[in-house]
Amino acid sequence: MIKSDLATAYRQLRSPNIKTRKHALRVLHDAKRRQQPMQLAKR
Repeated sequence: MIKSDLATAYRQLRSPNIKTRKHALRVLHDAKRRQQPMQLAKR
């Protein structure tokens, strides 16, 4: 099972494995999107 918490994702960004880095970026991107859903609507 792959962990998908933010601390693990930031650590996985330093991995030499490209699949691991891409998964970490996806986790971080989804977390940021869920955190601020209304920022784009205000502009």
